[in-house]
Amino acid sequence: MVEATGVSGFEDSVGHIIHQVFSTVADEVTRDTLGNVIALKRGEGQGRPTIMLAGHMDEIGLMITKIEEKGFLRFTSIGGVDQRTLVAQEVKVHGRRDLLGIIGMKPPHLLTPEEANVAIKMQDMVIDVGLTPEEVKAVVSVGDLATINRKFIPLAGDFAAAKAMDDRAAVAAMHQCLLELKGLRHTADLFAVATVQEEVGARGALVSSYHLKPDIGIAIDVCHGDMPGVPDQDTAPLGKGPNLALGGNIHPKVFEKLSELAKEHNIPFTIDPVPGPTGTDAWVMQITRAGIPTALISLPLRYMHTSVETLSLSDIKLAGRLLAYFVASVDREFVEALLCY
Repeated sequence: MVEATGVSGFEDSVGHIIHQVFSTVADEVTRDTLGNVIALKRGEGQGRPTIMLAGHMDEIGLMITKIEEKGFLRFTSIGGVDQRTLVAQEVKVHGRRDLLGIIGMKPPHLLTPEEANVAIKMQDMVIDVGLTPEEVKAVVSVGDLATINRKFIPLAGDFAAAKAMDDRAAVAAMHQCLLELKGLRHTADLFAVATVQEEVGARGALVSSYHLKPDIGIAIDVCHGDMPGVPDQDTAPLGKGPNLALGGNIHPKVFEKLSELAKEHNIPFTIDPVPGPTGTDAWVMQITRAGIPTALISLPLRYMHTSVETLSLSDIKLAGRLLAYFVASVDREFVEALLCY
């Protein structure tokens, strides 16, 4: 998934992969008009409650804005791209066929003193694909996409780095949940939704939660992992389990159930106090229709919105396991109790 292309608004390629993989563990997999991939795992019995999981499959990326006379490509960003991370990156330009290119800038020897003391702006960078202007124009058009060309990188222990771990690691956690549910009995119907366009406004979660109208919604996303130079209160440790958000965006009884189940099944976790909107799919899920009881489970991630986003694979598995135990614990009585504080 992380090596596939799926910039916000253009998720078809990665969506096809997710559709195929979800089809091996779910009862039914569909795609809606916006492109969300929706996997259904049916529960047992009648009058079943419904739970929606949401993890976004889109990634940040680049869009070509101009083809220069010498064949260089100007570009802008889709989503929250940090321009400081772009210089000297290898990219893949998705034109009529994919082209490898590099992001270049004026060499440091030719910078003015003023330019040398500030970060290079995106509008001062170019993509060089090594072709003549005529060759470029035959393959690339204004509006085409470009993504960082990065392979999945296994690191020491169970750590790994890649682009688009935010938030395809959450899609992997939902897949793990569906695998775990094969060995558990559950009365709730589960909708595991790989959502689109989260990086540009959580649009996929908005339309899918409106359509499915679940009794409970849980978003899975990433949070900032521990690293030097970042205050401990702003991060969560990698390899110590999922991170559970707590605050106005989160229904207290859903949080309480998740934390109880984690303790019961010896799943380590940390807590993230979030006083306002979480900035994730959880926000739009909570305020859809007349309101949905919502929770947020996060995977600690280092170097967010770069091409080397780093996390612990065990955290993905633990999050999936916790989600499965939660689904198995939910019945109609629990849902009705959410309406009473």
